[in-house]
Amino acid sequence: MYQLDELLTLLERKIKTLELPKTPNLLYDPISYTLNASGKRIRPLMLLLAANMYDDRIDEALNAALAIEIFHNFTLLHDDIMDNAPVRRGRPSVYARWNSNVAILSGDAMTILAYRQLAECRPDKLSVLLGEFNKLAIGVCEGQQYDMDYETRDDVSINDYIGMITLKTSVLIAGALKMGAIIGNAPRTDCDRLYEFGLRLGIAFQIQDDMLDLYGNQNFGKPIGGDIVSGKKSFLHLKAMEKADADGRRRLTELLRDSALPDREKIAKMRVLYDHYDVKAEAAVSINRYFGEAMEILETVDLPDSRKTEMKALSLQLLNRDK
Repeated sequence: MYQLDELLTLLERKIKTLELPKTPNLLYDPISYTLNASGKRIRPLMLLLAANMYDDRIDEALNAALAIEIFHNFTLLHDDIMDNAPVRRGRPSVYARWNSNVAILSGDAMTILAYRQLAECRPDKLSVLLGEFNKLAIGVCEGQQYDMDYETRDDVSINDYIGMITLKTSVLIAGALKMGAIIGNAPRTDCDRLYEFGLRLGIAFQIQDDMLDLYGNQNFGKPIGGDIVSGKKSFLHLKAMEKADADGRRRLTELLRDSALPDREKIAKMRVLYDHYDVKAEAAVSINRYFGEAMEILETVDLPDSRKTEMKALSLQLLNRDK
């Protein structure tokens, strides 16, 4: 089996083999700029790990892994426009460096490039892989729409939030795992178990992402408090609303909607409220819960523990990150 660092090296090499036309440069330069950023490559690595758990040869999985990475990065281009996010991975987002029109069109092209890459997979696997890819792709779009809908709703619950992030974040991780397992010729039951493992892991990952948005270090890759500035109904906000009395809920709602307040002051005031309701600790409890459920499901996958070592290692890296 490959080690994580070996798979990452192979993936980076595969990304560099992607030959993009030189012109029109305003279409392709942002794509190169995005794919060459220092991302974690979590989703394609998950796909490669799932394939490698069942087959020591992972060449056939590299095309699907690259398709997943291109698609994921496409969503970031469009998300940054919708969230008005000027920074991505510690540098200007595409729409901030160029403009929204450039980011929209380059993102559209990336969707096509992702399908083109997926089409390079083995013909006998392609139909089922396309089905899984389409499922995760539409799920991500549905999740993003719910995320935007929730910005203007006052009745969003923690359960609503979990449903939203299951679509927006988890289905991409889960789908990548299932696609990798399919490529590796895993039994159908294991394909389904790895999908469920990915759903739980993705939920833990997103709750942690919400927590790090405010409580992470300054090298998180985007400005601290971005969810507060953009009015997101994050896990932190919803948990505070759940714990607050009527007056507290009013203060939380008014502050989140206050567009006249300078960003730094708004973040500072909201953090005081979040600290009061101890939402960081609440987030940690939920992260550990969903991560624990994920690990329990991974244990049911019908393979020796030695074939799961690298998957567990990457999962622990996600849990223990501080950015």
